[in-house]
Amino acid sequence: MTDLELAVKAIAGDDDAFLLLMYATKDALFRTALAYLKNEEDALEAVQEVTFRAYEKIHSLRKPEYAKTWLIRIMMNYCRDVLHKQKQFTFNKEALSQHGISENYTYLEVEEALAQLTEAQRELVHLKYLHDVKIKDIADMTATPESTVKTRLYKALKSLRSYFDEKGEVRRV
Repeated sequence: MTDLELAVKAIAGDDDAFLLLMYATKDALFRTALAYLKNEEDALEAVQEVTFRAYEKIHSLRKPEYAKTWLIRIMMNYCRDVLHKQKQFTFNKEALSQHGISENYTYLEVEEALAQLTEAQRELVHLKYLHDVKIKDIADMTATPESTVKTRLYKALKSLRSYFDEKGEVRRV
């Protein structure tokens, strides 16, 4: 069964389909949580919490074709809430390396650069470059026009380039 078919059945109340959908997206959810929380135990707890929250709200998913995006968004919101309570927001270096962040930059430099962005910009960079979420899907997720998402992403990347340029370390950002 495809993710779309699973989502449709889960929305209709099929618990088995919901479990299969969660199983199909658990790796992406875990990577998202790990990237935000930097702790495997906290990431596992986040996956459990998001599974519970998604189960309670699956009936409210309007577009089943965006089930994975919807689940990742729930995870991001959960992690952001946790981090606000902890007063920190950092990305895990393993998650960065898994998704092709250049090894020419140290992880600390990347974290430092990302910290210079607004929270909204960090989320955009995270979705687009760590999860390969399409701009159209990001726009749907955030209820923002695609052109606005593109502009915000452009500005975020420009800020990152500027940050590395100031440090004299512009390579390929």
